[in-house]
Amino acid sequence: MGFFDKLKAAFTKTTTALAHEVKRIVTRSPRLTADSIEELEAALLRADLGLAMTQQIITAAKSAFETQGRSGLDFVEIAAREVEKSLSTGDPTLHQRPEGLTVVSIVGVNGTGKTTTSAKLAHLIQERGGTAMLAACDTFRAAAIEQLKLWGDRLHVPVIAGAYQADPAAVAHDAISAAQSRGTQWLFVDTAGRLHTKNNLMAELQKVHRVMDKKLPGTPHEVLLVLDGSTGMNALNQAREFHKAVKLTGLVITKLDGTSKGGAVVAIQRELGIPVKFIGVGEQPDDLQPFNAKDFAEALFATRE
Repeated sequence: MGFFDKLKAAFTKTTTALAHEVKRIVTRSPRLTADSIEELEAALLRADLGLAMTQQIITAAKSAFETQGRSGLDFVEIAAREVEKSLSTGDPTLHQRPEGLTVVSIVGVNGTGKTTTSAKLAHLIQERGGTAMLAACDTFRAAAIEQLKLWGDRLHVPVIAGAYQADPAAVAHDAISAAQSRGTQWLFVDTAGRLHTKNNLMAELQKVHRVMDKKLPGTPHEVLLVLDGSTGMNALNQAREFHKAVKLTGLVITKLDGTSKGGAVVAIQRELGIPVKFIGVGEQPDDLQPFNAKDFAEALFATRE
């Protein structure tokens, strides 16, 4: 199964409910009435597309109806086109420095999949012929350190780790030194999961970034927030608070398989303007892939077989 097929399968719950509702609404009336528009808005909001994206889709549908009439109106295709347009505004590329080491900090709340994401991104770089290293900076959980080491062994990626409850900033500092000494191109820093509402934990993350910046000015070069796709619009609050504390450069959406809240990805990107860079639809290393706006929109609305 190709990645698009996996993505499409992941959105089954979202698309089944959404497509059924949209079809019921638009086939019932030969024109867009105030009632049908209200129902379409409700259906889009239930898919967690957010108010701004919902209004953009409705505006585009009204415009299409006025210019083409009912016969030219395919609401689902219009919705997919508007979502693709919105998601295409950001740069989904993971940027590498022209020379030397590129440091990527992986941040997020507990349980979103940061550790596995860090390992899978390192694997992706190596699959492309690059060199990568992992830093186990979640020192609050001994299990997190061991988990990252296991992924490192499995994927043949070196892991720099300290002792349980060691200073995560010191581990990050040492990891940069090790990566530089080995001439490694990429370092992925797996930080501890922290609630976005805990100021002390966010301050500690800022400290880790300050220490990295002292060791190698300009680091981290990328700050990726890992969000659990199944949490829907709750992820928006997480993204807001992390973006305030540490300037995010991109989003990684995990656990999209089986969720009915796939539209939240669109709402978050639409409101915060932070590009989605990677999405995950399974447990295997290759189930995390670079984000493609067109594929995402077509899978979300099931407009392509």
